[in-house]
Amino acid sequence: MKTVRVVAAIIYHDHKIFATQRGYGEFKDGWEFPGGKIEAGETPQEALVREIREELDTEIEVGELLDTVEYDYPNFHLSMDCFLCKIKSGSLVLKEHEAARWLTREKLDSVSWLPADQALIPQIRAFL
Repeated sequence: MKTVRVVAAIIYHDHKIFATQRGYGEFKDGWEFPGGKIEAGETPQEALVREIREELDTEIEVGELLDTVEYDYPNFHLSMDCFLCKIKSGSLVLKEHEAARWLTREKLDSVSWLPADQALIPQIRAFL
């Protein structure tokens, strides 16, 4: 089975985390933490900064690694490095996503998370 390596940003501010709804592809309409594939020669942190700049027109500060999620989807294995992040500048402009929400600890279950992202919810609840 093919392994896809990606990074995800757990963007937090004021006791809330930023969640995005996919606007395209096989998992359209599912909720996720923004990010994307790591390109050749990039560190996970560099990939995350690039992806958030491209997808959300925002500069982030990448903090500590929260977790690496390993998840088997039907057609591929996902290895997702998930970092806690803060906004340095920008206003989170949705270029590829359908919708976005800032979620409090109590509202983390109010969206339909993609399976790999769902695995992070207990840790994020503890962090918030």
